[in-house]
Amino acid sequence: MKKFFTEFKDFIAKGNALDLAVGVIIGGAFGAIVNALIENIINPLIACIGGTEVGFVVPLINGQAMDIGSFISAILNFLIIAFIVFCIIKAANKAKEKASKKEEAEEEATTKVCPFCKSEIAIDATKCPHCTADQPEDAE
Repeated sequence: MKKFFTEFKDFIAKGNALDLAVGVIIGGAFGAIVNALIENIINPLIACIGGTEVGFVVPLINGQAMDIGSFISAILNFLIIAFIVFCIIKAANKAKEKASKKEEAEEEATTKVCPFCKSEIAIDATKCPHCTADQPEDAE
């Protein structure tokens, strides 16, 4: 049992689990904001178009009703959240790509090009092994 709790503690301590927890909390808060937008701004606009207080409600048999306005609200809610998540993921991928390019550029070069024969040689070479030309001090 002690091993189980140790493994669980290691799992929670990993960055991915913490990132996921923060993402879920922020997602819930953002969902509440979108729901408020739908209920307080978009639903009244739908109600104005539908001509009733509730929105597009179609009465059916035995007192049942089909609430098309709520369905439209749910679709809009989904589309808004999906669009924002798409934008966040796109920005995160762009930032990750930029960081990886920066890391690749920061890697120290181990070779240089001979200015005379254009062969690739060791960066600390003083003579080109291909054309035997003396390498200038400032050539890279």
